[in-house]
Amino acid sequence: VQLQASGGGLVQAGGSLRLSCAASGLTFSSYVMGWFRQVPGQEREFVVAIRWSRNYSPYADSVKGRSTISRDDAKKLVYLEMNNLKPEDTAVYYCAAGSNVVRDAKRYTYWGQGTQVTVSS
Repeated sequence: VQLQASGGGLVQAGGSLRLSCAASGLTFSSYVMGWFRQVPGQEREFVVAIRWSRNYSPYADSVKGRSTISRDDAKKLVYLEMNNLKPEDTAVYYCAAGSNVVRDAKRYTYWGQGTQVTVSS
């Protein structure tokens, strides 16, 4: 199984980014896909997850209203669009695959390598 996250970069505060995660080696449509982020020295933080049925996608309060998760099961892709970015959004963003929509990173089975998002003030 491979999850390949991409789309990170350096952006000014107030800007936008769309992260992508390409999956292979798993029955993508059967998995919950999540996004997490991590700052050095801190625990991995839940951002959002999306169920295969797309009818339940809880967002962390820190990104609610500024971010949108979506998935394309045919292409085995999951996206995270982030708007009005803030310096505190700076982190390495990881995509993950699991069986349930949970906020606990330990409950996810597969992880991508991460993509760096840096927001300058």
